[in-house]
Amino acid sequence: MDIKKKADSLVRKFQTRNPFEIIQGLNVILVFAPLVNTRAFYQYFQRNNIIYIDESLTKQEQAFECAHEMGHMFLHKKANAIFMDTRTNFNSDKFELEADIFAMDLLVGDDVLSEYSSYNTEQLTRLLGYEKRLIELRLR
Repeated sequence: MDIKKKADSLVRKFQTRNPFEIIQGLNVILVFAPLVNTRAFYQYFQRNNIIYIDESLTKQEQAFECAHEMGHMFLHKKANAIFMDTRTNFNSDKFELEADIFAMDLLVGDDVLSEYSSYNTEQLTRLLGYEKRLIELRLR
């Protein structure tokens, strides 16, 4: 599955890049809770998509984490990353990278990159408020 195509199709369908508005339209259960040792996670349970987000994060961090977990929901629905991380030697880095790519494709449109095409990575990082590594992923 092409990650960018999936993100772009959701933006077209819901006419927004706001992950909270998109998941509302998808009937995803969103839970804000005090999480320990994690910022957010996705769970597929009894045919329900559930995204948990740490309530202490800033609004922008919550939006990124929501988009990231949506990436897991669309790209890795049946993968239990928490189980893989804690109980196996399976390297889940590929899943995390793909979810980061999905999140940045969803949150930062081509129109924004086009508008600021003369900006370097550092400037985009400050302007958009995302980590440098995430901006670099989006620019690839």
